[in-house]
Amino acid sequence: MIRLTRLGGQEFLLNAELIRYVEECPDTIITLTTGDRVIVREKMDEVLRRVIAYHQAKLLFPAATGHGCRHGCCQQARAGRSAA
Repeated sequence: MIRLTRLGGQEFLLNAELIRYVEECPDTIITLTTGDRVIVREKMDEVLRRVIAYHQAKLLFPAATGHGCRHGCCQQARAGRSAA
């Protein structure tokens, strides 16, 4: 999610995965994969910077491994990897 500001000043979070394209004419208009459009205060370059930072953060903070079970298979798998 990226934090953006509507023209009226309200901040909101936008799922960056849904952005289809961004244009500036002169307002910044974000078109989503759903076909919805959002007009924001941020310039196109700032939206791009935030989207890139979002994607970089996904790589720096990968999802946790294992499925959180309680019957021990995740712990056994980790123990097997550390013994190798």
